[in-house]
Amino acid sequence: MLKILFLEPFFGGSHKDFALGFESFSCHDVTLVTLPDRFWKWRMRGAALYFVSHIKDISGFDAIITTDMLDLTDFLALAGKNLPPVLMYFHENQLSYPLAPDEKRDFHLGFTNIVSAVAADKILFNSNFHFNEFIGSASRLIKQMPDFKPKWMIEQIQKKAEVVYPGCRFEKGGVDFENREVNPPLIIWNHRWEYDKNPEFFFDALNSIKEKNIPFSLALLGENYNEFPNIFNHAKERFKDQLVVCGYVEEQNKYLSWLKKGAVVVSCAIQENFGISIVEAARYGCIPLVPDRLSYPEIMPQDLHATVLYLTKQDLVEKLENMLLTYQKNLPLQKRLSNHMEQFSWEIMVNRYDTALEEMIHKKKNTLTK
Repeated sequence: MLKILFLEPFFGGSHKDFALGFESFSCHDVTLVTLPDRFWKWRMRGAALYFVSHIKDISGFDAIITTDMLDLTDFLALAGKNLPPVLMYFHENQLSYPLAPDEKRDFHLGFTNIVSAVAADKILFNSNFHFNEFIGSASRLIKQMPDFKPKWMIEQIQKKAEVVYPGCRFEKGGVDFENREVNPPLIIWNHRWEYDKNPEFFFDALNSIKEKNIPFSLALLGENYNEFPNIFNHAKERFKDQLVVCGYVEEQNKYLSWLKKGAVVVSCAIQENFGISIVEAARYGCIPLVPDRLSYPEIMPQDLHATVLYLTKQDLVEKLENMLLTYQKNLPLQKRLSNHMEQFSWEIMVNRYDTALEEMIHKKKNTLTK
């Protein structure tokens, strides 16, 4: 059994879910050291200093896992000698993450991601889409440098990078599809209440459904903070007759109980590197309607792309209308999608992570003995 140090500078959302999942399912001894999920720019700039000062003996571990919110070069420079090899997992990156309204891109943070990737012994990305976005964006940023352009960094990153999807926590046993009928059919929104999930697009489509007098109920789930897009306040009023739950449901059993009642789960995201919320909902029987872009095409069954992927708002409205009107006949589709999502369970995925760690450690030892 290996001793693994897991450093998470931004312990919230998918970062938290991933860290806890790996800690729970890995066959190795995992020590988790975290910082709260706030002030993300300061986390990227300062988390290394916190970790260096609070971890007594880093050399006692066999490997380190960290994520894209850490400036790895600062950490390695300050942590001392005899450090174990480092695996860096990219949930997102600051080169291609869509900007909030009136926000300017801080290329320093994007360059931190690039240099950290070069400094790591192994890099994992959470989807092929994300890996390609990162490499493309990193190449473009390096080309903008006025001189002495380190193009060699891209090749180094590609050589040690691999795509491994994040694990998802599913209940053991099968899913009950026979006793889930909710009338009217329930539409699930289980994403963060933030601009990059494109809530305006979602509520516009929902408004078209409402104007057609098609019956539906609505569950507005997902994390929301003190400040969130004002469209949610308008939606609470506009869809007050359809709303059955509104707000983050922290207790896992209650959250899953809503997914098990859902007929359709919708994403309108402009940023998604994997899509845990969609995978979870589909596993429990919700039929996904998601954009034909980002990571979604690679996590959906190829032969169902025409059914679950949409291109335009009109396309979404038409597919959503059809799903709501025929939801009682969708049992075979629900089962097919649920079975497809099982491959992302932690019980299956954790072997990929444990193997990646073991191979990294073995390679590092061989390099040092040469």
